[in-house]
Parts: sequence; C-alpha cells; structure tokens
Amino acid sequence: MTLVVTGASGRTGSRVARAAEAAGMTVRPASRATGFDWADRTTWEGALRGADAAYLVHPADVGAPGTAEAVGALAETALGVGVRRLVLLSARGEDQALPTEDALRASGADWTVVRSAWFAQNFSEGPLAEELRSGELVFPAGEVAEPFVDVRDVAEVVVAALAGGERYAGRTLTLTGPRPLTWAEAVAEIAEATGRPLTYRAAPADSYRETLTGFGVPHEEAAFLVEVFATLLDGRNARVEDGVRQVLGREPRDFSDVVREAAADGTWTE
Repeated sequence: MTLVVTGASGRTGSRVARAAEAAGMTVRPASRATGFDWADRTTWEGALRGADAAYLVHPADVGAPGTAEAVGALAETALGVGVRRLVLLSARGEDQALPTEDALRASGADWTVVRSAWFAQNFSEGPLAEELRSGELVFPAGEVAEPFVDVRDVAEVVVAALAGGERYAGRTLTLTGPRPLTWAEAVAEIAEATGRPLTYRAAPADSYRETLTGFGVPHEEAAFLVEVFATLLDGRNARVEDGVRQVLGREPRDFSDVVREAAADGTWTE
C-alpha cells in the first residue's frame, strides 16, 4: 500500500508515517516541502496520483471555516485519480468539526473518521510545553477532566484502519486515553516527574484569546479556537472511550508514559 500522509512533519502525521512504514507501507509525505499545499488545489492531484490511500489532517482546526470545503474537494480529487481509501483526523466532541466529517462521508470515498481526544503530547510539544518550562501553565480548562490520548496510539489506529481493508471503512472511531485527568492533575504529574514546582492556572476564555495572539495566532483564528475550547471543555469529553482497545486489541498508553519519556528527554527543563 502506498499511503499519502498530509502533515507528515506534524504531530500526528509524523507518527502516522513512522507507524505506516513499520507496517510495511510505502509513505508519500504530502507537505509544502514536497509540493503539496492545502491552499493550492493544483498541487493535490500530483501528490495523490498512484497512491492507494491518504491520511487527511488539515493544518487549521478540523472545524475551522473552510476546512469542510477543502476536505470535500480533496476527496473528490483523490477519487478522480483512483484513491478511494481516506482516513480523516477529527476531534472528539467538537461540534464545529461535524461539517468536515460530513463532507468526507458524502464524497463517495471509502472513509474512516478518527475522532481523537486531546493529545497527551500537547503538554510536551508546542506552546503548552514552552509555558510549562517557565513554571506555570495558563489554560481555559477550569476543573474539567480529559482522558488525554497518546498520539502514538492515534497513529497506530490510523494505520490499523488502513491495513484492515473494508473492516473499518464507513466507521467513526473514537479514541481516548485510559483515565480522565484535570489540567491541574496533568501538570502535577509533570511536576512530580521533573522535580520542578509547576503550577496550573485556569484562565477565562476571553483573556486566553490574548494569550493565543501572543503566541502569534491571528486574531480571527484565536477567536475561533477559544470558541472551540468552550465547546470541548464543557465536560462532554470527561468520559473514557474504548476505541484504541477495539482496534489495537490493547489498552491505550497512559498519560504517565508520555510524561516519563518526555521528562527523561529534558522536555520541560528551563
């Protein structure tokens, strides 16, 4: 199987690429570095032609304005060059993502939607890791709990869904980690692993919009993300799902696995 991996240098795409190669697939990275651009439809056909399947992760949030149209159009392009098997990364509990999922389902492709919980690696990679290195994480999560999922489990489920032929076509798979943690509890686990006095401070959504723009996020995108956080962090996602076990036949990796490995690598060292 030749698999096109969009976002192959990103948080999920890089893991999907590694898991696919380990499973014996031929990986074709699709990114601006290889001539593929989600914003330029003339680059899509060349990236897809001759492949058997594609993993779709949009660079904007899956529910962001325009994403549904882009995913639907890319699916149409894929079908036009003979690529029928498509797997989309979506977000568990995100109402804004439903039009994008619907666009894939309506495309006529052999689709699978993978709805993922919040990544455990969000604490060890990117802006949240930078904040933790400073000693305090500020985030608008309040005291809500989330069963953080290891991105490696997400990647392995994606590859298993592709390798499983028709078994997972036309299905929506929901993935979480094995136990819910509040953001404060997650930070406490990181503090214990690092031996550093790290703290979590809940922030109102409006003030967090300013934090996002401080990270360099454009104002409109920051406003959208705050809206998404309000949806995802209202308690609807506090429960554990068994999608990882259903597909992989094992329990998902625990948040502590990611913390232990990242701490050993010096991720949160100042």
